[in-house]
Amino acid sequence: MPVRLNKYLAACGVGSRRKVEELILQGRVEINDKTITELVCQVNEETDHVKVDGVKLAPHRHVYYLLNKPKGVITTTADERDRKTVVDLIDTNETIFPAGRLDYNTTGVLILTNDGDFSNLITHPRNKIPREYEVLLDRPLDEKDKEKLLKGIYIDGERGKFKQVMFPKKNHYTHVIVTAVEGRNHFVKKMFAALSYTVKALNRLSFAGIHADIPVGAYRKLTKSEIEEVINKYGK
Repeated sequence: MPVRLNKYLAACGVGSRRKVEELILQGRVEINDKTITELVCQVNEETDHVKVDGVKLAPHRHVYYLLNKPKGVITTTADERDRKTVVDLIDTNETIFPAGRLDYNTTGVLILTNDGDFSNLITHPRNKIPREYEVLLDRPLDEKDKEKLLKGIYIDGERGKFKQVMFPKKNHYTHVIVTAVEGRNHFVKKMFAALSYTVKALNRLSFAGIHADIPVGAYRKLTKSEIEEVINKYGK
């Protein structure tokens, strides 16, 4: 897929977008042995050969992983207390990072990648990416409180609401599935806490339409169609 040359160079670690634009204008960049001086030029990552100051760049490979996060793992790339991180669970030579976060004892869908643009797409509040959670409460959810969660309540001085609240098991109203389109820290727990409920267990079933179809603690690469579907749906 063709991308802007400045974006490609920045992704390869040549420098910031402003820096690589200077390199292009100075005639220091070649595509297929042809000197490029136009910023609007595009490059095909799979077929084109790009050089900077005569040195061929190794193709930059984006990777995308789906992890079904287990309990007791921290969502970060490193931890000063030497706790296990989500990055430790994935065997890859690429430097990856989690897109968004899940709490220490929250389980479920987490996406890790080295593609900053993709990460920004699925975590930026304006894109309203759907997140579906399975919630175990300390007591049955009252129907009136369910309506409040759907209409909106205030947490941390800002209004929040769930797009959907469902009871998946008949007569088991402590077991709830909710859908939200925002990712504020501890959002689901704070929404229920505002109505005096305690979340005893929390599991993210899906994120951006991608479901946890693998065992807890396992991971897999996202398919090309999954990535393209997310970009096409939310990248407009």
